[in-house]
Amino acid sequence: VHLVESGGGLVQPGGSLRLSCAASGFTFSMYTMRWYRQAPGKERDLVASITGTGGSTYYADSVKGRFTISRDNAKNTLYLQMNSLKPEDTAVYYCARDTWSRRGQGTQVTVSS
Repeated sequence: VHLVESGGGLVQPGGSLRLSCAASGFTFSMYTMRWYRQAPGKERDLVASITGTGGSTYYADSVKGRFTISRDNAKNTLYLQMNSLKPEDTAVYYCARDTWSRRGQGTQVTVSS
C-alpha cells in the first residue's frame, strides 16, 4: 500500500484547498478510503470517508457542508475539497486505506491570516 498526499499549504480563513492522494500497490476501487487529520497535541480525527464505488460518504460534524470527499478510480486518486476553511482546520491531513495504520505521509494544512 503506497499513498502520497499533496495539495496542502497556507490559506487564509474562508479560503479553499483541494487535497489529493495518489494510491498504488492495491486495487484502489475495492477499498473504502478515509481522510484523517491530526493537529499538534491532539488526537487524530476521522474527517471523511468514501466507499469503493463512491456511492456512500461520511463526514465529521465539524466539516459537514464545507468539505467534500471524492475519488477517481480510473486515476487511483482520492480527493478532499475543503471550502470555508477555519483556523481550527489546521492540521496534518492523511489519506488512509481502511484504517489509520495504512496511511500516507500526510500534508500540512495551515489556516491563518
